[in-house]
Amino acid sequence: MSARQWKQGRPFLGSILTLLSGALILWVPLNLIVKAFLPGTVSVIGILFGGLVLLIGIMALFFPQFSKVFGIVAIFLSILSIVGALGGFLVGTLLGITGGSLMVAWSPPAADRGTDKQPGEATDDDLYIPHKMVQAK
Repeated sequence: MSARQWKQGRPFLGSILTLLSGALILWVPLNLIVKAFLPGTVSVIGILFGGLVLLIGIMALFFPQFSKVFGIVAIFLSILSIVGALGGFLVGTLLGITGGSLMVAWSPPAADRGTDKQPGEATDDDLYIPHKMVQAK
């Protein structure tokens, strides 16, 4: 399997944008780590949301069949990250929304049937044949 086939078999661009988003969202609270664990701060939420967005980006690369669920959760967490991490200066939020949307919109490539059918040419599967409707006893 070549790298191109591997990339086409998963939501690659959406995952990369989500990874960048998670890194930006994590950057703000990690710079405030000294104050993050003081009572009354919401920076811990930023660390949690940024880490989860980063994890979702990685998981979407390895489990492409769940890309729609990962995309919805990435959008949700990216929007919520505004509370705890300023959304990675809002750039992280925008990248997370874009990456999550690309993951939701991604669909697996169609499997090649291996037939050399020309456009407009009918095959036996396309034709109505009455004897195929009768079940053998």
